Amino acid sequence: MPDDCYEATMEITDAPHGPGFRLVAKQFLPVSRELLFEFFSNAMNLQELTPPWLHFTVLSSTPIQMAAGTLIDYRLRLYGLPLRWRSRIAAWEPPLRFVDEQVRGPYRHWHHEHSFEATEGGTICRDTVDYRVLGGRLLHSLLVRPDLLKIFTYRQQKLRELFTG
Repeated sequence: MPDDCYEATMEITDAPHGPGFRLVAKQFLPVSRELLFEFFSNAMNLQELTPPWLHFTVLSSTPIQMAAGTLIDYRLRLYGLPLRWRSRIAAWEPPLRFVDEQVRGPYRHWHHEHSFEATEGGTICRDTVDYRVLGGRLLHSLLVRPDLLKIFTYRQQKLRELFTG
């Protein structure tokens, strides 16, 4: 398979419905949708996909039984400030997709859909995040947008390392 099929894309735009923003990150991985979904089904793997500079830790007791309604608590550091984050699994549809939503955390709104599309030779892994931030467009352009691009770029690189050898 040619190397360009592994190309990852990422875009942040205004949210299509209402205020806020949308991040869409997409990449092809040469593994089955089932294998990829199984990896994401383990909440502890999120630590591996998060850049070290965030000092991200899952606080919830393990093992975490993933299903619609599951609550997961995290701790991270952003600009030296300790933050707590709680998310709820809003949708759980193995091996197609799942959605996590922020219940408590740094965003005014965070809705993150993970989808897995089977395709020839592997899976298209897509993250679609609709979010709003305190501080509006100014804070978004100065801090949030650049940070999210770094975070999801790191995530795509780690996924490529893990699933392409």
